[in-house]
Amino acid sequence: MNKEQYYRNQFDFWVSLRTRWGDMDGLRHINHAAYLSYMETARLDFYQSMGYDMTRWDLEISTILASMTIDYFSQATHPTVLDIGQRITRIGNKSFDILTVIFPRDEDFPIVAATFTIVTYNYKNEETVSVPDVIKKYYRSL
Repeated sequence: MNKEQYYRNQFDFWVSLRTRWGDMDGLRHINHAAYLSYMETARLDFYQSMGYDMTRWDLEISTILASMTIDYFSQATHPTVLDIGQRITRIGNKSFDILTVIFPRDEDFPIVAATFTIVTYNYKNEETVSVPDVIKKYYRSL
């Protein structure tokens, strides 16, 4: 997809984050790796909004990031407020996809979009498990 194919109303969950001075690189824009960190923070907040608190160390069933596809469309500099939209776009037996798109505050076109394939995993038994119902109910295709 290109940046013109993403609209704010396509996303179910939003987090706003501020860039930090240290997120910029020598080319004076936000470094590509910083966006991944923003998305990871937003993903944990998304899980919490579903009632699935992944920050708890005592969870038996959790997730593992299996793959990611990232498209960068434009750049941002510090200071910027970023709006990060997310939605679950695919549910499999033991995995699901989260589409995450970062928009600059009050702008209609995103800076970056990523699809994360997440595998549900039982850390105690060291095996993949079925996607929990608490996650399945948030699925909505594009």
